[in-house]
Amino acid sequence: MKTRDSGMPDEDWWNTFFDPPAILRALGLDQIAGPVIDVGCGYGTFTLAIARCTPHEVIALDIEPDLVAEVAKRAVGFGLPHVRPHVLDATTGSLGVDAHGADVVLLFNLLHCEAPLALLAAAHTALRPGGRVGIIHWRSDVATPRGPDFSIRPKPEQCRSWLLDAGFVIDREVTILPPYHFGVVGRTEI
Repeated sequence: MKTRDSGMPDEDWWNTFFDPPAILRALGLDQIAGPVIDVGCGYGTFTLAIARCTPHEVIALDIEPDLVAEVAKRAVGFGLPHVRPHVLDATTGSLGVDAHGADVVLLFNLLHCEAPLALLAAAHTALRPGGRVGIIHWRSDVATPRGPDFSIRPKPEQCRSWLLDAGFVIDREVTILPPYHFGVVGRTEI
């Protein structure tokens, strides 16, 4: 999905910002009981990492056809046939899947969008009872080499509040993910 102040930098540089397996472990998102949706998958940084944690379907969504094609190619190359990349604009209000079918939805570096509560509502609809939504975003308390303008960058408390407003309960409290991110996880009621 394209949001205000979005766009992908050079992939080699992008990959220096994250340790995907460590982030997934820190947020408890390395234990998966069903399908996963990675919204705004970009280069597949987290798509491929989470696909290594589960035999279940991993749906990778992005608005950029070239990125989706590259994720598909990489998934095949890494022997991850359960990765299903699709071109989709998630700002339409739907994640393009059946309601209540996903175990995990990843909304990583996306909640600076114009309608974060609408995106969280779409995630809530896609998740099964007890399903989780993972959020990470750029920190605003330290200088970062990338990320949206500080004026639209959500703070941890704001993301936590949005989760509650969208009907989630907090599954994992705000966690600092060095060096540049924080994360929080919401869960749907069981």
